[in-house]
Amino acid sequence: MSGSLPYVLILYYSRSGATATMAQQMAAGVEQVAGIEARLRTVPPVSPTCEATSPEIPEEGAIYAELDDLRHCSGLALGSPTRFGNMASPLKYFLDTTSSLWINGALIDKPATAFTSSSSLHGGQEATLLTMLVPLLHHGMVYAGVPYSATELLATQTGGTPYGSSHLAGPRSDRSVDEHERALCVAQGKRLAKLALAMRTMREEAP
Repeated sequence: MSGSLPYVLILYYSRSGATATMAQQMAAGVEQVAGIEARLRTVPPVSPTCEATSPEIPEEGAIYAELDDLRHCSGLALGSPTRFGNMASPLKYFLDTTSSLWINGALIDKPATAFTSSSSLHGGQEATLLTMLVPLLHHGMVYAGVPYSATELLATQTGGTPYGSSHLAGPRSDRSVDEHERALCVAQGKRLAKLALAMRTMREEAP
């Protein structure tokens, strides 16, 4: 990444690797759009044990997000495995620290989207995506799902919703992200990047 281009922040938590794979496909879609780039970030796990700590830099994958990553992004893709129809605690914990961005309106009129993975086909994917958009709306962001112009929505027999991309990981969470699921992630990232550029121009032209 050059550091000079606007970027879409792809912020995710992944336990078994599927959500991380989806994030990478989302980034590939963003990178198909000229004039903008993808920035992959994750969040550390949370623990009920107060003494538990995580390394400052993960052993593998994306580095941990900071508030400035969110503050300066032109668009946001939020990814999480399903947890009883809601996002995973580590991601929720990070979002709960963003009050300073809310107070300053840092994310108003920026486009956002979400993606998720679950072990079972009816394991709360759509509920998770819908609950993930709630804090984004509180921040004044503009939510963008996946339109049916992404024809994989009509062909998939596993993951994929108009509310955002999804993945069926299987009961052992070892099923790979398939062709349709990957294509939907790429399409979602590409759409978000285009919206981010357009809305960035809109914000710059606002009085």
